[in-house]
Amino acid sequence: MKHFDIAINNGLYFDGSPDTPARICSLGIIAGRIAEIRDLPFPSDAAEQLIDAEGHWVTPGFIDTHTHYDAELIAAPSLSESVRHGVTTVLVGSCSLSMVCSDTEDASDIFTRVETVPRDKVLPILRQHKNWNSPASWLQFVKQQPLGANLVSMLGHSDLRVAVMGLHRATDRKELPTETEMQRMEAILEEAMQLGFVGLSTMCLKWDKVDGDREWSKSLPSTYARWQEVRRLNRILRRYNRIHQGAPNAANPLQIFDYIGQAIAPFGQPLKTTLISMLDLKGNPTVRPMAALVAWFTNLLGGNFRWQLLPTPFKVYADGIDVVLFEEFGAGEMALDLKTQMERNELFRDQEYRRTFRKFYKQKLSPRVWQRDFADAVILGCPDNTLVGRNFAEIAEQRGIHVVDLFLDLMVEHGRDLRWYTVIGNHRAERLKAMVRNPDTLITFSDAGAHIRNMAFYNLPLRFLKLIKESIDSGDPVMSAEKAVWRLSGEQADWFGIDAGYIRQGDRADICIINPAHFSQNLELEHWAEMQNFDGLQRMVNRNPGVVPWVIINGRIAVNNEVVVPELGNERGFGQFLAAQEFRTG
Repeated sequence: MKHFDIAINNGLYFDGSPDTPARICSLGIIAGRIAEIRDLPFPSDAAEQLIDAEGHWVTPGFIDTHTHYDAELIAAPSLSESVRHGVTTVLVGSCSLSMVCSDTEDASDIFTRVETVPRDKVLPILRQHKNWNSPASWLQFVKQQPLGANLVSMLGHSDLRVAVMGLHRATDRKELPTETEMQRMEAILEEAMQLGFVGLSTMCLKWDKVDGDREWSKSLPSTYARWQEVRRLNRILRRYNRIHQGAPNAANPLQIFDYIGQAIAPFGQPLKTTLISMLDLKGNPTVRPMAALVAWFTNLLGGNFRWQLLPTPFKVYADGIDVVLFEEFGAGEMALDLKTQMERNELFRDQEYRRTFRKFYKQKLSPRVWQRDFADAVILGCPDNTLVGRNFAEIAEQRGIHVVDLFLDLMVEHGRDLRWYTVIGNHRAERLKAMVRNPDTLITFSDAGAHIRNMAFYNLPLRFLKLIKESIDSGDPVMSAEKAVWRLSGEQADWFGIDAGYIRQGDRADICIINPAHFSQNLELEHWAEMQNFDGLQRMVNRNPGVVPWVIINGRIAVNNEVVVPELGNERGFGQFLAAQEFRTG
């Protein structure tokens, strides 16, 4: 009779800590846990399944602490686009968006436009499945789902606010929650903390807008909350030592002091705080050093503060004008507020509107994420094939017109059939290397599960490891491979307070096996694939042949020789809900 369920022989073993040197060894797994770690390989008859990992890295499964799988885990809980890249634990409920408390249509409308997942796909799924309206009933549903990856959750403030106040009042700046409503929000958040939610996510960035016909194009409900409302909810997070995830308002840099004040809490328990996001922006190079200064200062004063950091160039794709970057200035916001192409075309032809657009386009010193440079935007697809591969400024110069007029002309002519991209940040390799060294960051912000025609960075961990390996191979290491693996696993598990991120005897067996020789390929290439159980919807994802041949989740093989196991997402599943570790003060 075989002793182990799975044995892994001769891999370079990383235990998930930053200082323990990786070494060649073998691992045995029994009943979902690491049963033995030893130097010699196991014999061929020692396990039901024997994996030869010679020449491979054996790492803890990666933890993705910023996803938007909230809708997908209902219809397609395999979450296979992350699992295939070695992610074994995902966090949902980011950016004030969860689908826990609000009713069906509200949950859809606060999610779909923001995350650009079509409303006509999401709303029917919610109508079919959603029978919960509280943290306890949501968790009961989740525990019955055949999860591919392990699941961790925030409670979204927009979701919470709408459930208590209603969508109309929650998106009215004149309305404040009554004391009864405030107490109800506190009670729901308390329930979530008791059930093991890792924290609360809020949103102050006003670009993210509501979908549907009722409150179309209003900002997310969380943005309407006064800070005193947020402070009351933060008191509960402090008592449980849980996390506040937020996104500052880019148009109001001084708001960062509200977050600093909550994080340091000089007369009470500091609040774990993570914000979106540290970026080396083309359009505003002061963001990166100011973010670093804010984190250093906050933690110097006793805070526990982390910026989320995407460890790869931030490339943004657009179909026509449908991209959130245009929400940051008035002329773009006017266009995005219109639903139909006919309405937009009428606006684009208007000469007064064009003058307004040109005025905003020239304002290079205003707060911005997009660099507002059409010379730095390349056309990927267009019915006029002569434009493909060229930037807008080049075409405008050839035609002898202003680049804004050229852009708007093309919007009228081709609409959403004109596909283009630009890189908004993290474009300078040396600056990116400096940022990933910063101890006040979390290597996260993949947005997996969102932005169906934009890029969610499903293979974020692999991009980061490639960056580090190439620096080591060049003789100028950014950090050790051990520390890089830790940043994707043990560090995040410890900071979020969950049982994950390590490979030690007795630990749950969440393991990624990597062939580092295949890092030589371009990991940034786009790939189109059908989104499971979303009625034929195609989305842009990643495929990296040869990089991740095996993934093990809770001691079961979820990816076998690069093939996502068909059972993934069926009745049994592989993952489980991971509750935050119990810690309460006062």
